[in-house]
Amino acid sequence: MPPNVVMMKRSLSVVILTHNEERNLPDCLKSLAGLDCDIFVVDSGSTDRTKEIALAAGAKLAEHPFENYAAQRNWAQQNLPIESGWLLHLDADERLTAELRDEIAALFGPENSRRLAEADGFMLRKRTIFMGRWIKHGAHYPSYHLRLFRKSHGACEERLYDQHFVVKGKIATLEHDYLDVLCADLDSWLARHLRWAELEARELMRRDADDNSPRVHAAPFGNPIERKRWLRNGVYNRSPLFARALLYWFYRYILRLGFLDGKEGFIFHFLQGLWFRLLVDIKLDRLRRPEGASLRRTAAASMSAAILRQARRGSESFSALKSR
Repeated sequence: MPPNVVMMKRSLSVVILTHNEERNLPDCLKSLAGLDCDIFVVDSGSTDRTKEIALAAGAKLAEHPFENYAAQRNWAQQNLPIESGWLLHLDADERLTAELRDEIAALFGPENSRRLAEADGFMLRKRTIFMGRWIKHGAHYPSYHLRLFRKSHGACEERLYDQHFVVKGKIATLEHDYLDVLCADLDSWLARHLRWAELEARELMRRDADDNSPRVHAAPFGNPIERKRWLRNGVYNRSPLFARALLYWFYRYILRLGFLDGKEGFIFHFLQGLWFRLLVDIKLDRLRRPEGASLRRTAAASMSAAILRQARRGSESFSALKSR
């Protein structure tokens, strides 16, 4: 490189989590075209073409065993050689709309320098696509997630399921959507929710959470994420087991017009709003019984071991990434 050429550090980095995502990753990466950003793909043992696709697209590839989403996302922030000040977190089955991509690109332009300087994080509006259909009703849209923030100000809360990023500072909201494309394979979708139901039940049984770890503040008059957490903790979780799942489905499908989402909406609201919530309650009921005590101790031990493994692997994985 000529001595008078100075490489400018990019303002934004994108972190994408993957595991056997050869079907989804190309569209996710394609949706980032036009953004001046570094792309990091954190893979957890893919056996398909996921890693090949990431490298061919110019992404920086890191490999790290998967414990849970929170641990994987926080490991990425703490160990990847990220030089930019801002992070955008995505999963492989998520992608930016062209409008959101252009909005983010403009956000890092000189004309928006003041707006960027005054914020520490931005909430993005999620549009769920299930079996090819946009799920617009049933209180499922708009749904907001905090995915774009200053690296020094944000982290993922340490929950086994339903994790959100927490940002210390001022939070603003972007206008356009990103897509969460679900159910290319219904069997995989069901298998994931079987696993997530177990994690959610264990999360609800936890009594030893670290008070110093980042947590979403539950507030009835806060931002959309805080209001949703308040409804979950203050209303839903305090309602009777089993009955609450049925009432929640009735609220979504009937009162909030979920039936307007057609056949795909019926399947989605039934599976995600009733079947999954019933499954969580079944598993929670089992854990609350006396014979569930050993399961709770096993869950707590597994969580502690996961944190220790994450810390031990950090320096080794960082060295491996730098050598690529």
